[in-house]
Amino acid sequence: MIEIEIEADAWTAALPEAETVVRRAATAAQGTVAGDVVVLLTDDATVRDLNTRFRDKDRPTNVLSFPAPESAAPHLGDIVLAYGVCAGEAQAQGKTLADHLSHLIVHGVLHLLGRDHEDDAEAEAMEAEERQILAGIGVADPYAAEQDD
Repeated sequence: MIEIEIEADAWTAALPEAETVVRRAATAAQGTVAGDVVVLLTDDATVRDLNTRFRDKDRPTNVLSFPAPESAAPHLGDIVLAYGVCAGEAQAQGKTLADHLSHLIVHGVLHLLGRDHEDDAEAEAMEAEERQILAGIGVADPYAAEQDD
């Protein structure tokens, strides 16, 4: 089950189909892994607070993933996204908010499933998996522009 909570109205004002986008991306990323995911679409201040408390980084970020402990099964974890950061990144990268949100949801779910990008090999594997999942739901390669640089 994918539970979506929209705390910041800016998400639905800018992207009325935000719930549909989140559900499609999370379902694709989760694949055949059973479990529940909670997604919170909120504002920069809320994400900044969480980032400060849990990662000791006093700034907002685009997405935070909080994997659940095994004892919480079937809950896989929570994903939190900051509207301002995400919208600004989408605009700066020349992407639609829907495509950027899809990418960040896929990225977040993969973290809940144990994927990481701490070293180059992990990053390459995770990016390849993201590309494959996103292609399956019709979203262009989010890393293509970076490769052109």
